Amino acid sequence: MINFTLTDEQQALVDLVHGFVRNEIDPIEAELDPDVAELPDDLQRRVFERADQLGLRHMDVPEEYGGAGLDTVTQTLLSMEISQHRAGIYAPCYHSFTGYGLAQLYDVSEEQRERFLYPLLSGEKRSYFAMSEPSGGSDPARSIRTTAVRRGDNWIINGSKLWIGGADRADFGLVFCRTAPGREGITCFIVETDRPGFRVARVVQTLRSAKPTTELYFDDVEVPDENRIGEVNGGFALANERLSRQRIPYAALSLGPAIRAHEMTIEYAKVREVFGKTLAAHEGIQWMLVESEIELRSARLLLLQAASRADQGLPFRTESSIAKLVATESAFRVVDRCIQIHGGMGVSKDLPLERWFRELRIRRIAEGPSETQKMIVARDLLGSAARG
Repeated sequence: MINFTLTDEQQALVDLVHGFVRNEIDPIEAELDPDVAELPDDLQRRVFERADQLGLRHMDVPEEYGGAGLDTVTQTLLSMEISQHRAGIYAPCYHSFTGYGLAQLYDVSEEQRERFLYPLLSGEKRSYFAMSEPSGGSDPARSIRTTAVRRGDNWIINGSKLWIGGADRADFGLVFCRTAPGREGITCFIVETDRPGFRVARVVQTLRSAKPTTELYFDDVEVPDENRIGEVNGGFALANERLSRQRIPYAALSLGPAIRAHEMTIEYAKVREVFGKTLAAHEGIQWMLVESEIELRSARLLLLQAASRADQGLPFRTESSIAKLVATESAFRVVDRCIQIHGGMGVSKDLPLERWFRELRIRRIAEGPSETQKMIVARDLLGSAARG
């Protein structure tokens, strides 16, 4: 029997995060530029201090590293809540509440944790994650051309990375390099941004103007073997685990703004009058809202199913790909409908809808585009027959 009822603890956490977004973050964002990427330092400190008081920081970080160690289902529920504000999808505050993207730094040596993980959790340092390259990012095992060559106790890295978020303000990052031919010839290294030969070549402006990405160059960057994470040629397995597991809260973050947009639009439809009656009384608007409701409910259930399988230790790659595909595509369509129902106000910066629309368009590509998710599911369904 499947139980869809939240536990008392889960409901309390959801309510806590819901109130935090509405009471702490919304009022601050209302006074800022609609496209601001980060809160000013003083406001960010205020938000973080309040989050600390409420016990909301690092909620998915394992307990042994100072976090709450929440399960994937609870993380998914909270991701859908914490992203329900204007900058919610890419909110810097979210990454301070959680260890999103830190998974590779848990299973490392204590010396590596002291140098990198703990300063990251405390906010003393920032990081980047560098896998995608100009040659393509949908099939990283084959497209990675950045090389790392062993020289004594060190590695020499040469190449470039593209679409790397936050590297222009980071202290170090995880860089995936080719160390041997083939799918298994990938190794992960920690590369500090102050190492000679490392360069942020440019900031790449995208459709989402609030959060640009970067292109990185590595010109004979020398890193010690102690900066290697995992086994030599074991980087693809590290990345694959991260991409499968983190795809779930990533997709949940995408769904959150669509949920908020849908709620806003329902209330708007009840009061906005056209042609002598409210929008809510027009059948065409009713059907649009019903379509959004169905899509949101379906995506939420798929996300929770994938998260539940991950928590149970069951295979979940197919489920996480389906959840990511459905959540990001559905969220984009829902916000598009919300804009249409709001009319002119929907495309104005008075409301967060237009920003969510731009950011959700990118979410259909990032962390593996929808077509790649379909390919993964097809391979899981058909096995070797899918490769021809």
